[in-house]
Amino acid sequence: MPGPAPCDYCHAAHPKKTRRSGRSSAKHRVSADAPEPAEQSGGLPMPRRLLAIIAASFGTALVVIDGSIANVALPTIARDLGVSGSSAVLVVTVYQLVLVMTMLPIAALADRLGHRTLYQYGLILFTVTTILCFFARSLPFLLVVRAAQALGAAAVLSITAVLLRSIYPPKQLGRGLGIHAVISSSASAFAPTLGGLVLGVASWPWIFAAAAPFGIVSMLLGRALPDPEPRERPYDFLGAMLCASTFGLIVSGIESGVHGNSPVVSAAMVLAGILIGRAFVKRELSASEPMLPIDLLAVPALGLAALGGMLCFVSAMTLIVTIPFRLQNEYGLSPGEVGAIFAVWPLTTLILAPLGGALSDRVSVALLCGSGSLIAAVGMLLFAFQPHDATWLDMAWRLSLCGGGFGLFAAPNARSIIAATPVNRTAAAGGLIATNRLLGQTLGATMGAALLAMGFGMGRAPGIVAAFLMGLTMLTAISRFRGKSQSA
Repeated sequence: MPGPAPCDYCHAAHPKKTRRSGRSSAKHRVSADAPEPAEQSGGLPMPRRLLAIIAASFGTALVVIDGSIANVALPTIARDLGVSGSSAVLVVTVYQLVLVMTMLPIAALADRLGHRTLYQYGLILFTVTTILCFFARSLPFLLVVRAAQALGAAAVLSITAVLLRSIYPPKQLGRGLGIHAVISSSASAFAPTLGGLVLGVASWPWIFAAAAPFGIVSMLLGRALPDPEPRERPYDFLGAMLCASTFGLIVSGIESGVHGNSPVVSAAMVLAGILIGRAFVKRELSASEPMLPIDLLAVPALGLAALGGMLCFVSAMTLIVTIPFRLQNEYGLSPGEVGAIFAVWPLTTLILAPLGGALSDRVSVALLCGSGSLIAAVGMLLFAFQPHDATWLDMAWRLSLCGGGFGLFAAPNARSIIAATPVNRTAAAGGLIATNRLLGQTLGATMGAALLAMGFGMGRAPGIVAAFLMGLTMLTAISRFRGKSQSA
């Protein structure tokens, strides 16, 4: 008679126990869900697999480019719409706020509609709203369209990893995820350059329409994606509302305080978000399939990796949203020149992130993450204190250090989360990584807007703050290294 199955976390055999209570052990609870599609089959047959890869790649490129292309145009948008620089940053923060609020609830909806169906609906919404951004002539209209655009992006980004598991055979999944990571990094590197080129020959609304062809191609090839497999399962509407309210109120309260609104109202929004979040977490602890993967965060290695990942993105975004303002106002560069110089950051990340991921198979992840965050912190400090007569080369190699250190941290850190996650919770881990990244980017954009609103955003302050946050990121890596040493 076979013995008890090994635990998904510690790989040791434990006797079966019947759970009576609604609340289970966070460390050893795993979902009783059906296996993922990638484990049920050998992936899609050729040439359909190739068409599906192209469809998923173009969809990701559209979302990544249009999600980040606005950064280089923020000073131009502020000037043309007659608003302050901190108000123009709302073009970025509103997009990211809606993404943070809806990523997990929309991901939970995918099983009911089918992954391909939800992906295509999201892509259609994103493409239509991308075109609508071209007609924006006021900040309120642009913000509404960007919010709708973020809903489509949430549908695309939340289930891309699940689609890739169905597209590739299990033995090629790692290679497929690596290819997709390179495409995402390439799109991110291409975005500022594309934005600068467009602004050099046309008005800023054109930057949003520039990536629309990617969405059209992805929709035309969408039938090649894995067939939708909707399942009859209840949807936790209350959990979705609690999730969106928690993130929405906290981030909106912070953003409200940044823009000089009533401190009492802003504090009340943050407090309300914290209280709702407490109720949401309590509800998730007793759920068999939690929308927020509390059970994964309870594992120390995963919790520290998630905290470090969020701090890393807060640090990077704090500096990124303020770089165009400093380079245009202090150094007198044109938008096209800013885009060319800024592209050095994601291009270096593009080169070193795959290297960091490959090294993480043989080198301590804690060591890689600690080294990467240290390099990025040094680059941020050097950029903050660069001379007023700095040349393009002076700026570029400093930003290259920032991007290289960021890549050496981010790729191994994400891999460590996936590697420490049970196979049947990989989708939840992917949602956690995406939400964690977006929350960090949103808080970082808010931090950058706060520095701009206080008059410090065009000088050294953003680089100093970003370096400090990256130093905290390094501490999370050191803590993981010490924990591993003590357990040895």
